[in-house]
Amino acid sequence: MEAEDNNNEGFIPKHGGYRNLITYQKSEIIYDGTIYFTKRFFTRYDRTIDQMVQAARSGKQNIVEASMASGTSKEMEIKLTNVARASLEELRIDYEDYLRSNKQEIWDKEHKYVARLRELNKIPNPNYETFKKGIENENPEICANVMIGLIRLVSYLLNKQIKSLEQSFLKEGGLRERMTKARIELRNKDKNDKLGH
Repeated sequence: MEAEDNNNEGFIPKHGGYRNLITYQKSEIIYDGTIYFTKRFFTRYDRTIDQMVQAARSGKQNIVEASMASGTSKEMEIKLTNVARASLEELRIDYEDYLRSNKQEIWDKEHKYVARLRELNKIPNPNYETFKKGIENENPEICANVMIGLIRLVSYLLNKQIKSLEQSFLKEGGLRERMTKARIELRNKDKNDKLGH
């Protein structure tokens, strides 16, 4: 009976723990913050609202889908993670366009508030409350730049995740390779059992 316990994982690894991912936690804040920002700073029928909310939603949902796909398809996980990153980059440009068209500053790395944003980004298990003062600030320049800062961080982390997934795929392959390996191991085990090893 002990030998069976050694292979209780099968060829589909654990997957779907997206709620523990920093990228998911932050993308949820980005989504909620975008809903707030667009309701507050755009007129009701502005088409930009839909575009920004859809980009924020796509970023969040594709992180979820990538996490769920990770058990059976590394290729799909890489593809969906990349879609999440692309959606969030599109959203970042929308925030920058808003600032530029309203003659407001896009903060660089040296801006005094960026250091505070870095501190907030180090807080474990963040939620909307963590960034609420910035996101709901009465000054739209602060709101938009906080959102840009969050998006930059998530994009950076997703980029690292994609590189790591690519390396993992090159070393371990995908589901097909794991299935083949599991079949070979079972065949060898059956042979050994028959030979009395």
